Amino acid sequence: MAAAIAAALLRRSTSHHRLILPLLSHLHRTFPQPSSPWLPPQHRFFSTGESAGDPTQKPTSSLDPKKLWRELSASDPAVGSCRLPKATWDAIVGLVRGFAKSPAISDQALALYVPSSAFPSYVRRFRGFILPRLSRESAAHLLSLPAEDAHELLLPAFAEFCFSNFADKLRQHRSVMAAADLTAPHTWYPFARAMRRRIVYHCGPTNSGKTHNALTRFAAAKSGVYCSPLRLLAMEIFDKVNALGVYCSLRTGQEVKEVPFSNHVACTIEMMSTEELYEVAVVDEIQMMADPVRGFAWSRAVLGLKADEIHLCGDPSVLKIVQKICADTGDDLVVHQYERFKPLVVEAKTLLGDLKNIRSGDCVVAFSRKEIFEVKLAIEKFTKHKCCVIYGALPPETRRQQAKLFNEQDNEYDVLIASDAVGMGLNLNIRRVVFYSLAKYNGERMVPVPASQVKQIAGRAGRRGSVYPDGLTTTFLKDDLDYLIQCLQQPFEEAQKAGIFPCFEQVEMFASQFPNLSFNDLLDKFRDSCRIDKTYFMCQQDSIKKVANMLERVQGLCLKDRYNFCFAPVNIRDPKAMYHLLRFATNYSHSRRVGIAMGIPRGSAKNDAELLDLETKHQVLSMYLWLSHHFEEDNFPHVQQAENMAINIADLLGKSLAKACWKPESRQQVRGRREGKDEYNEEQASNESANDVPTNGYERPRALDKTLRKWQDKVSQNCPPSLNFVA
Repeated sequence: MAAAIAAALLRRSTSHHRLILPLLSHLHRTFPQPSSPWLPPQHRFFSTGESAGDPTQKPTSSLDPKKLWRELSASDPAVGSCRLPKATWDAIVGLVRGFAKSPAISDQALALYVPSSAFPSYVRRFRGFILPRLSRESAAHLLSLPAEDAHELLLPAFAEFCFSNFADKLRQHRSVMAAADLTAPHTWYPFARAMRRRIVYHCGPTNSGKTHNALTRFAAAKSGVYCSPLRLLAMEIFDKVNALGVYCSLRTGQEVKEVPFSNHVACTIEMMSTEELYEVAVVDEIQMMADPVRGFAWSRAVLGLKADEIHLCGDPSVLKIVQKICADTGDDLVVHQYERFKPLVVEAKTLLGDLKNIRSGDCVVAFSRKEIFEVKLAIEKFTKHKCCVIYGALPPETRRQQAKLFNEQDNEYDVLIASDAVGMGLNLNIRRVVFYSLAKYNGERMVPVPASQVKQIAGRAGRRGSVYPDGLTTTFLKDDLDYLIQCLQQPFEEAQKAGIFPCFEQVEMFASQFPNLSFNDLLDKFRDSCRIDKTYFMCQQDSIKKVANMLERVQGLCLKDRYNFCFAPVNIRDPKAMYHLLRFATNYSHSRRVGIAMGIPRGSAKNDAELLDLETKHQVLSMYLWLSHHFEEDNFPHVQQAENMAINIADLLGKSLAKACWKPESRQQVRGRREGKDEYNEEQASNESANDVPTNGYERPRALDKTLRKWQDKVSQNCPPSLNFVA
């Protein structure tokens, strides 16, 4: 086993050949191993038990790894610090601490099957082992070397120490890390690897025609798939392609429309199939491959799509990553460069902090919901303009309705107030993009908006064929103008890695090693133990872990069910939405038919609290529809009612936005006055749904249930037992 470990280490880093070869020689002599296809042939490295030499090998130093290990293993521990002077002792302690903090050494430790969580403790044990055994001459030699060379000299001794002292743990770590091995993700898709695909990278900024050319090829193909970052964009392509007379189906997490005889599909990127064969595939916004949360979906598409021709559309930030992936997969890559049809012009004159300077065709971009409604209220109060509103929490149908209202020239709605959601997914007739601010909250603090996002949003101004072909951009405050210019002048920053995430089968295999771990702890353990190629990174799982932590109280869910519930589209900052997800999971775990459990809204919102409630209701319905497509249909039987209710709420949201003239509130301000403000547990969620769901799929609202219970208690106290009211 030790030889296998050292051989794996050797393969991972050729820079350590000269250090590991003596160790390999020693291990092969001491622990003969059966032949294995992943072990290097011994004759390539050994000649009568010694290193055969490497043409790039540095001259042999007075202290080599074999000599160092012989000294350490044969020496008796000294008492106290009498073997080394205190200054030398402290210097060696610092050297070993640097060894423990070195990313390169930590990476090599993974090849020894030492996980990152155990690596610091193993190094501390190693430090305690070498300090009393190291001679003054060897210590002086180590300290005379550059830190990197000294670390390389210590590495084989560390490997031998680990094998001698932690052999059983290394065997256990080996099986764990084999189950969490995310290296070479291109090998996960053997059918795609059996094809020689043609990858066409349409590379350019917003409003350059790159996506149009790819979609033209998509519509002309015998079969094809369009992969969208947003449900809204998938719906738009679905409508557009069918209008051209090409039968096209729609697949999103919340909605599936199978058009008879269709060979084309418009889908959200997560719903893309790696099983179906297509002539042409289009992957939009390919730069999202480097997104820290959703990047794995784009990587999966590039690696796993079974298509003769794949068109990637986006900015050039991930071009080098795509080139590396194509080298791994053996696919042909063609790059088409695009420029904007007309250059984007920065207006030197800002709005000078006065919204009265807004003009028709302007889009004011704000990075918080509160600011969006403050701007809308001010513009409509102090100017003659009427405003449409687009932000991420709105349903796709409402955003489309607001975009249509803004694009039409025969109405009074001539200004758009939007969040960064305007950056992709909508075709808008924008004359000028005005940044209300260039800072946004990242969940912890206010930070500058990234340059790539500024360029994407500003690029929405001006559109070929619209009433505003020339694009303008500026800022609300004069102080922000320099940063805007700086962002637009910067070249696209090259992404270094693409996101990946384990599929369920990989998580399931890993879970078999730890049958008693909770799902939340299992995800932590997987991240700690996994090995990843340098081309990739593990996507963030904060949202998944928060849902997993909440669902720990739900008993009876198998691993696959828990995995699916954790990926449900829920706003983890909305307690009411989280409660409904908990209730859905609880009912499902008890094999009950899952109902919608919300009252039907009676009308449009009269204040911001009611508008927030409509948004939450639609998000819960969207989550119900998503779950209905990821679980058996019998468990979520009220799909039609949920779809109808979602359409009604989207319409009510549109009407509410048209007349919104109130000051905005945050969800935290409203939380105390909303339904579901209490913390819920599994028992409550179970008891509230124990009577199953009415045939129409709607349960009584909780507020109504409370009223009925109070009424029942009052009647029980004042009436004879025979007249007690039963709800």
